[in-house]
Amino acid sequence: MKRILLAALLALSALSSPALAVQPDEVLPDPALETRARAISQELRCLVCQNQSIDDSNAPLARDLRLLVRDRLKAGDSDTKVMEYVTDRYGDYVLLRPPFKATTLVLWIGPFAVLLLGAVGTFLFLRGRRGVAAGADTAPLSADERRRLDALLRKDD
Repeated sequence: MKRILLAALLALSALSSPALAVQPDEVLPDPALETRARAISQELRCLVCQNQSIDDSNAPLARDLRLLVRDRLKAGDSDTKVMEYVTDRYGDYVLLRPPFKATTLVLWIGPFAVLLLGAVGTFLFLRGRRGVAAGADTAPLSADERRRLDALLRKDD
């Protein structure tokens, strides 16, 4: 019974691991280089899938980028040089975590600006509604309204 439970747990743990799209023919024979290639591949965005790293994507372009990364590593480039080479060719958009600089300012500040504009808009909207409601309560009565109110109040006495 323990063996069956252990086998079931192993099967479930295998299913829960991330599905990597790296093909067997892409794997480098040197484990150290392969580890570096995987680390770099997880930092690069698939330009087709957009929200997946090239390590996770099955797109042909992602495969080409994985091969490019491995070729640069085999040529002796450092991890930084490989990243620079890829970003020089494809721009900062290929990075899953783009750097903070003038060309990516909108990516970093845009969400906060939209949130701030929404908060200011909500504040102004609610303040305007409160002003309308308060203004309705303090408006003076016309002479005709005053006579009718006085008549209603005398009628109840």
